Amino acid sequence: MKKLFFLLFLPLIFTSCIEIIDDISINSDGSGNFKYVVNLSDSKLKVNSILALDSLDGKKVPSIEEIKNIVAEYQDKLEQKEGISNVKVETDYVNFILKFQCDFKSVNDLQNAIKEIAIEKDRKQELKEMQENWLSWDGSKLIRSVPTLTTETTQKLKKEEADALKMGTYTSITRFDRLIDKVENPKATLSKSNLACMIKTNPHALIQNLSILENTIYLTNTKKPQ
Repeated sequence: MKKLFFLLFLPLIFTSCIEIIDDISINSDGSGNFKYVVNLSDSKLKVNSILALDSLDGKKVPSIEEIKNIVAEYQDKLEQKEGISNVKVETDYVNFILKFQCDFKSVNDLQNAIKEIAIEKDRKQELKEMQENWLSWDGSKLIRSVPTLTTETTQKLKKEEADALKMGTYTSITRFDRLIDKVENPKATLSKSNLACMIKTNPHALIQNLSILENTIYLTNTKKPQ
């Protein structure tokens, strides 16, 4: 969803303080739940002033109605994708908060759904993005990386746009139904229960160093306590 929401809020994100949270829960069988939150509430006055404009720095500023229509379109498309269910989208256009979540039957189903929608919006991405995987699950190990379909968009930013992202936060959370044995990313923090790990950064730092969110997470065979 990163690509989709970055494109949707592009004129707003780069002039505002933004909070982004991606939260994925994976069961032992590879099914799970994915949540994604975009929060611009700390800059809602500034966002409202931007929305009053037709364009900003040559980029068209979407109206609230246009944003609503695109969000509804994405939701409808996701609901039709194989292996995706229980798609829910919550929007707050007063505080400018968007919350998305869905269930998936497998990690591949989640990846394929996101790729297909990104491709439908930008046909030029088709060959390269369909070959790329940023999630890999083998039942005892999860590998996470940052898809270039996100970073290629952000790496084209002007310096002032990129600098604005320093004020934001990006939090990546991965949860499991078994205990974590170890993680390879030294910036990852394990929960007290040892069932989740978190990496926190800001969007600007992520653009400068894609490896910040890359992680390989190894699990034990011990299920979480009932």
